Amino acid sequence: MNILVVDDNKTNLTLLKKLVSSVDGCTPIAFSSPEQVLHAMPDLEFDIGVIDFQMPVYNGIDLLLEIRRFEKYRDKPFVVVTADGDTGTRMTALNAGAIDFLTKPINPLEFQARIRNLVALTDARNQLADRAEWLHREVNKVVEELREREQEIIYRLTLAASYKDPETALHTLRVGAYSEAIAKAYGLDAKTCTDIRIAAPMHDIGKVGIPDAVLLKRGIYDDEEREQMQGHTSIGCHILGQSRSSLLQLAAEIAGAHHERWDGQGYPMRISGEAIPLAGRIVAIADSFDALTTARPYKEAWTVDRAIQHIRDRAGTQFDPACIDAFVHALPQIREIMALRSDASAAAAE
Repeated sequence: MNILVVDDNKTNLTLLKKLVSSVDGCTPIAFSSPEQVLHAMPDLEFDIGVIDFQMPVYNGIDLLLEIRRFEKYRDKPFVVVTADGDTGTRMTALNAGAIDFLTKPINPLEFQARIRNLVALTDARNQLADRAEWLHREVNKVVEELREREQEIIYRLTLAASYKDPETALHTLRVGAYSEAIAKAYGLDAKTCTDIRIAAPMHDIGKVGIPDAVLLKRGIYDDEEREQMQGHTSIGCHILGQSRSSLLQLAAEIAGAHHERWDGQGYPMRISGEAIPLAGRIVAIADSFDALTTARPYKEAWTVDRAIQHIRDRAGTQFDPACIDAFVHALPQIREIMALRSDASAAAAE
């Protein structure tokens, strides 16, 4: 264990070095001035510090305060060596972070005993820190495994929903990617953006509960069929909302809210404004953009510029104006995603 010793008196420094060396497993790292110590930081490695109080320019307390400015040294134990028995001096040292004192002239047996105690304390602290780090790694590993399983569940459910309508699978993946780009431009943190990308493809999962005659119809819906089709939002929210998984709960929130409108004229709950979950407001734009720019049996694909203008024209009515701004800022990324998806689809078709 490395023991930092600092004393401007050469005789005292030599004594301290010998006393440290006499303790099993301890190696002295000696400096004759505070300036030398500070110059060696933050590369200096030590486990315990022994600092003389009376030194020129920087006294021991000043040096201790400067050392503790470095994050890596804030938990190191320090002993202050002093000939001053004044209570005020000792209190100042304690407030600066010292945990023990040695009084001059130094008693070798007392010094060795105190250093042995500090070595034992430091060993115990290091073992606890190692144990805490190990536990932290293990917890992170378990959390990551659980998250991977959640992602696989979402992927499998999305895949299952696509069996009735193969185009749905491609649509959901694009919506997830677009939603992540919009969320980033909105200013959400990286984890939330990733979660939205993973959860967004589940927005139409409720379509598994829609009769094939309605879901696969190529013509215009009548009022009853339209009402049945709109029910996919509530069905999806119900399917996913019973889970304790945070990702599936987010997916349920999106499934239930992505057809709500900013002006309250959407469905299924007819909620408005910021009462609509933010993730739902973001996915609503991504969903609409992909629907507009994709060819369907009942319509041709719109140009990107036409779709952008259509969405911008509906800021404050169908869509959240702030999310529209984020969508516009994310357009370079969205165009890149469109190009990548197009290339991937073409390659798959060959």
